[in-house]
Amino acid sequence: MEQPHTLPTLAEIAVLEALADQGEVLSAGSGGAVAGFRGALRFVDPQRRYLVVARSGDRGADEALLAQAVVEFFVEWGEWRIVFAAHSPEAVAHEGAEAIRLRFPHSVSIGRRRMFERAPVAGSALRCVAYSGAVPVFEASVTDISQGGVGLSIDAAGDALEPGMVLPGCRLEGEHGDPATVDLEVRHTAVTWLADGRRTVRAGCRFVNLSPSAMALVSRYAVAKPPGKGA
Repeated sequence: MEQPHTLPTLAEIAVLEALADQGEVLSAGSGGAVAGFRGALRFVDPQRRYLVVARSGDRGADEALLAQAVVEFFVEWGEWRIVFAAHSPEAVAHEGAEAIRLRFPHSVSIGRRRMFERAPVAGSALRCVAYSGAVPVFEASVTDISQGGVGLSIDAAGDALEPGMVLPGCRLEGEHGDPATVDLEVRHTAVTWLADGRRTVRAGCRFVNLSPSAMALVSRYAVAKPPGKGA
């Protein structure tokens, strides 16, 4: 299924170009064997059609990445964490070396680095329901969690989210134990497509003033790192 292709802002494109100029190493964050992939960003097409990433040197990780329909990359660059999703990876030769070419990303998320390491959440083990008063606005899968915040995967309702928006009274519901009510601040969003063609919105959110009961629930899924020691 061919997806509509938009482009990041000029500022986001400039960040990608700077990463390529410096040969910054990107990490893949899609889980499994792909999560072991690390390769330098080698080239940003001036016509905004594609990116070229160096192979990782781990053939298994390279082949796992090439088998994906879409790959989410991230890099820690100074005090910033940069995340983007790129589609349709394919093996190519670039400047005489084996490399991987991907379609130009639809958007680039740029935010300050996390103070806490986030732990992945498997399947539907934890979900988040946002409310407007007593009315549910959307239900999201929690993809990762730390004592500082959560990553959410949301359907089309996620289009209404914007960085800086505060979502009061969200309900975190796990498979075991009582749910907890939390306030979330949206830090960044990005559009991505699943392998089956479904469109989703990924959102990174910060916890605002966790209650003791919410801290207890979060602690069951995440292990904190001291500030400055993790992503």
